[in-house]
Amino acid sequence: MSDPADKIADGPVSASAEDVNGDAGAKSKNAEKNEAKRLAKLAKFEAKKAAQAAKDALAAAAGQKKEKKAPKVKTEAAPEPEFVNTTPSGEKKDLSGEVPAAYNPTAVEASWYDYWEKSGFFKPIFQDGKPRPEGVFTIPIPPPNVTGALHLGHALTNSIQDALTRWHRMQGKTTLFVPGCDHAGIATQIVVEKRLMKERGVTRHTLGREAFVKEVFKWKDQYADRIYGQLKRVGSSMDWDRVKFTMDPNMVKAANEAFVRLHDEGVIYRENRLVNWDTKLKTALSNLEVEQKELPGRTLLSVPDHDPKKKYEFGVIISFAYPIENSTEEIVVATTRLETMLGDTAIAVHPTDARYKHLHGKFAIHPFQNRRVPIIADEYVDPEFGTGAVKITPAHDPNDYIVGKRNALEFINIFTDEGQINEAGAPFVGLQRFDARVAVLEELKKKDLYRGTKDNKMVIPLSERTGNIVEPMLKPQWWVNCKEMAADALDAVKSGKLEIVPQTSEKEWYRWMENIQDWCISRQLWWGIRVPAYFIKIKDQENDRTDGKYWISARDETEAMEKAVKKFPTVNAADITLEQDEDVLDTWFSSGLWPFTIMGWPEKTEDLNLFYPNSLLETGKDILFFWVARMVMLGMKLTGEVPFKKVFCHSMVRDAHGRKMSKSLGNVIDPLDVIAGISLPELHKRLEDGNLDAKEVQRAKDGQSADFPNGIPQCGTDAMRFALLAYTSGGSDINLDILRVEGYRKWCNKLWNATRFALMKLGKDYKPRADFKLTGNESVADKWILAKLNQCIRKTNENLDQYNFMQATSALYQFWLYDLCDVYLETTKPIIDGEDAVASESAKDVLYICLDAGLKLLHPFMPFVTEELWQRLPRRANDTIPSIMISRYPEAREEWDNSKSEADWNLVNEVVRSARSLLMNYTIRDATVLVKAGTDESEQLMKAQTAIAKSLIKGCGTFTVLGADGVVPAGCTISNVSEDINVYLLGYVDFDAELAKLVTKVAKARDSVALWRKKTQVEGYETRVNQEVKDMNESKIKGYEAEIVALENAGEEFKRLRDA
Repeated sequence: MSDPADKIADGPVSASAEDVNGDAGAKSKNAEKNEAKRLAKLAKFEAKKAAQAAKDALAAAAGQKKEKKAPKVKTEAAPEPEFVNTTPSGEKKDLSGEVPAAYNPTAVEASWYDYWEKSGFFKPIFQDGKPRPEGVFTIPIPPPNVTGALHLGHALTNSIQDALTRWHRMQGKTTLFVPGCDHAGIATQIVVEKRLMKERGVTRHTLGREAFVKEVFKWKDQYADRIYGQLKRVGSSMDWDRVKFTMDPNMVKAANEAFVRLHDEGVIYRENRLVNWDTKLKTALSNLEVEQKELPGRTLLSVPDHDPKKKYEFGVIISFAYPIENSTEEIVVATTRLETMLGDTAIAVHPTDARYKHLHGKFAIHPFQNRRVPIIADEYVDPEFGTGAVKITPAHDPNDYIVGKRNALEFINIFTDEGQINEAGAPFVGLQRFDARVAVLEELKKKDLYRGTKDNKMVIPLSERTGNIVEPMLKPQWWVNCKEMAADALDAVKSGKLEIVPQTSEKEWYRWMENIQDWCISRQLWWGIRVPAYFIKIKDQENDRTDGKYWISARDETEAMEKAVKKFPTVNAADITLEQDEDVLDTWFSSGLWPFTIMGWPEKTEDLNLFYPNSLLETGKDILFFWVARMVMLGMKLTGEVPFKKVFCHSMVRDAHGRKMSKSLGNVIDPLDVIAGISLPELHKRLEDGNLDAKEVQRAKDGQSADFPNGIPQCGTDAMRFALLAYTSGGSDINLDILRVEGYRKWCNKLWNATRFALMKLGKDYKPRADFKLTGNESVADKWILAKLNQCIRKTNENLDQYNFMQATSALYQFWLYDLCDVYLETTKPIIDGEDAVASESAKDVLYICLDAGLKLLHPFMPFVTEELWQRLPRRANDTIPSIMISRYPEAREEWDNSKSEADWNLVNEVVRSARSLLMNYTIRDATVLVKAGTDESEQLMKAQTAIAKSLIKGCGTFTVLGADGVVPAGCTISNVSEDINVYLLGYVDFDAELAKLVTKVAKARDSVALWRKKTQVEGYETRVNQEVKDMNESKIKGYEAEIVALENAGEEFKRLRDA
């Protein structure tokens, strides 16, 4: 799609040949059916290019180019008066006055959202208490985290979701778009802890759990309200009576219900297993909360929970020796995490490795703890890598954990929750883990067991929230067995019950689900939904908390006691006490229930019956596994149905440089700042008020100063939405340039001016006809624009159905900017103002159809400006629809298809364009324009359109159409339109000089033909080159051949004119 920053002006723009006909190689219906014709059309286009080149040469020879105008002196425009909204909240805006001369997004967007909401347009509309016969469309919002305000990534998500919702609503369907927020356990707890420390100098431990949770709820109330305000400004047409928060009482009840059911069934279990442990937060992390940082080799890094003045060595592999028991032998192992050797419980070698067969079953001696470390044979070991011997630390490495389980090894945890060495890591007790790494290395050197250090390209896991290096730790946690549920989710996609778009995301789905691991769902946090599990304490017994036997799950404490008594029938009930687990559920667990809990599950509600499964889930491709997969697994397990029928994964939004959005880079943009505009100092102020530390604030300010030196201009909601959607095709990531959004702000202005002008032409007394039927009085231009409108309707509907927003917006942009504004509006001016009342009325009717349908087509993308302009249109008889958003979306009408009128008007418009181009190059007043038609059909067409054509060519005094036998007077310049049509303009030309230039151009074109022919004659061309490439090559050749013909014809015509 053309970039508006290059194409859009505030006033009318002349359309080029490519603009009018669509893409340069746009196909007519016949061409689509016939490849030969397609190639011929492309050849014609190449011929036009050649003719244009010839015309430019003539212009240079004539020496009569226009003189450059003196630059206009810029005058300062008077500032617009500040808009004051006088419409009472929820009332319909009064638009009885004149259309304002200038587009003001603040004024345009005011009041409409409140009016829509108060009028109930966002609610599902039923027919006789049932969904409409057109169908049901339900979409749940991916609930944004209450960690802070929304950014442009959220604006993209909600623009897509709302565009689809509005489109389906306008198709007559019963629609439901459900809003809400996610409590985002770990992320929200961190930001509130930072804020408490920054503002009050207190920690959560100072406050205590209950008081801290109250503080987080205050934060939630503040930011949920802000988020909902942002969603409304973006135009999201949500049913606000159904808004949900993942820690609402009914949502907590649903999460408890899900946990208890799955635990009772054995799908949820408790076990001591390895988790991603953040020693700074002292909690387990999901894989999504862990970033993988690549190191090319030796790298010195600071670590957040260590001495900030120190840097530690990573990206190396250290070799050291274990002495063999009762022997002078040693076995050398290598590791990237030297400190973990304190927890080694085996050394593994490959069973077939001859170097170590004599050591199978023997022991090495731990150099610091004098423990016996068994030497085991295991196929996990690669005998070709390193020394072929591997140290095994089952409690601190995922692969070693598996080897440890397989070989019944001891699991020794050497770290405290804070990441310090515990008693099992003696003699280094109390050291931070990476200080211990340094100390262990020094001691190994002292014991002469150190064998060397090498650079090692590696990946280190970092906590997304703290930047801390994640430690694999053995912890008793709650786990979900995902195997069977994942198999069902895979089958749902394979069987077609669930469709994933685009296909690349479907491939990701298979990859993740086929290799799924059990899911840790407990977190050591205070903010979140408490795990509904209870530890059973029996009097005078020391029960093991890691043993699932002593845990039960329950919906409340009463049920828990009943279950406990039933589980231990021989124990007196009075000797049993219960302690609810202090941990909270992983946010993804409660979020995984979102599609059906928002409908009232576990209760059998009417909403669940009517709107579940949801029609669509739209989300970012980055959380396909972490969120979407879990919703599908839990939805199918708990409701028996897929939670949604389709998943559309949109691209990720990055900044103009392709960088991930990050607060510390200063590129996280609030959509309201794009809508309303913001200065650079105000952007800086936002950073200062946030949670970043001083260094991060300065870095972010530098980023903002570089990217937005003048701040962010006011763009308005409609421009922002359209820009975001225009980027979206479901493919690669979006590198969003704010200046491009500003370009669409200018397009909104073009739309505004065009509609305002059209309304002026229609006049205050105009009444549209009651129906859309053609009268037979339509001109060629009328039929042409209706055919173009029909094409736009088809393309927009088809692409929305395929979630191809880039192509949908391109079709709308093409129709409005080029077909309607630049061509048809210019064409209708003289007709509407002319003396032919029938032609004038017909043009008005067609213009009205285009305005009405065009605004409706745009509405899902640009809801505010389309409502404002549509409300100003006159109405057909008996049309009482109160808002464009509940009007019917346009559908293509067969009677508007007219390939002949399209071809005829394209030819007329090409003649006009060619004549304008000639006149632009010569200072001839009251010019004589001659059109020579090579066929009777084209001659009659041009004669019938003489009046219109002449009116569209500024500076044209005489417009004459000649037949094939017509004689062109000497001294004319020429522009080749097609094989049958040439346009002439009287003037002086040095024909000999131009003929010499044409000879040179013909020679170059012949060289190009030879070059491309050579490409088609390489060995294996016919069998190895795909058909699309061959067609393209053939098109190129035919294009150059057509160029040669056109240039030679121009040469012959020059000779004739010279010799006349």
